[in-house]
Amino acid sequence: MVQLHVKRGDESQFLFNATTDAPLEAVTQQITAIYNGRLKVDRICSEIPELADHGVTLPPNMQGLTEEQVVELKLKDEWEDRCIPSGGSVFKKDDIGRRNGHAPNDKMKEVLMRTVEEAKALISKKQVQANVCVTTEMVKEALDQLRGAVMIVYPMGLPPHDPIRMEFDNQEELSGTQASLQVMSEDECQLWWAGKEMQRGKKLQDYIGKNEKTKLVVKIVKKGQGAPAREPLVTDEQQKQMMLHHYRRQEELKKLEEADDDSYLDSEWSDRQALKRQFQGLTNIKWGPK
Repeated sequence: MVQLHVKRGDESQFLFNATTDAPLEAVTQQITAIYNGRLKVDRICSEIPELADHGVTLPPNMQGLTEEQVVELKLKDEWEDRCIPSGGSVFKKDDIGRRNGHAPNDKMKEVLMRTVEEAKALISKKQVQANVCVTTEMVKEALDQLRGAVMIVYPMGLPPHDPIRMEFDNQEELSGTQASLQVMSEDECQLWWAGKEMQRGKKLQDYIGKNEKTKLVVKIVKKGQGAPAREPLVTDEQQKQMMLHHYRRQEELKKLEEADDDSYLDSEWSDRQALKRQFQGLTNIKWGPK
């Protein structure tokens, strides 16, 4: 299998396995699905701590309002009585007025937070260092874990306007947010390798040959953004090791130079008593059994 180290910019994303005869159309689609799926997992994982601390999201027309304004406008959250966490709720007011404050108890909160850590670890960028390739199945498993944990804590489900439920239903609204700049559709995703765009109408072997043990770094960019920066010839870690080796070598040479300045004092030719001992037969004397 060919191992692709997928990056966006200079940042590692994940490892992906493919065969040399795989069509680049299919490879691009799978890489895009994994990339966007990981972003979805990250977005859900960033929302769940808020769910655990302050309960479900208020209706859009009630968010940010004070209690007096809610009473004055005669607004009511019709989902408050439906979306009650298992084991009862603990009131923790949301200071920004985004959630209703009816948080799960500590036991249910632990279920949510533990699942968040497990899901994040499954699709983490650290999998690159561990040489673990991420697949669409792994992304699906992470999403299923999060969905299952939310259903355990909220068996009646979340309100349709809650961002976590919208993510699960693929109805998330990202326009105008920073997250929208990260997501890319299959049509606009391009793969680049060694300063070349990998055309979708070709196969992987058209660029790298038929060696199935090849490892390469590919970068994903949005169509129209131009060629990404090339990979440096040496990594930061390799450069640090080279500099460390150079420093050690310089220190060794420095010590050798200092040692050479006085080394003649221990030489045989500089010994004034050497000729006298030679006439007396006192050279090459060894002690010990023969």
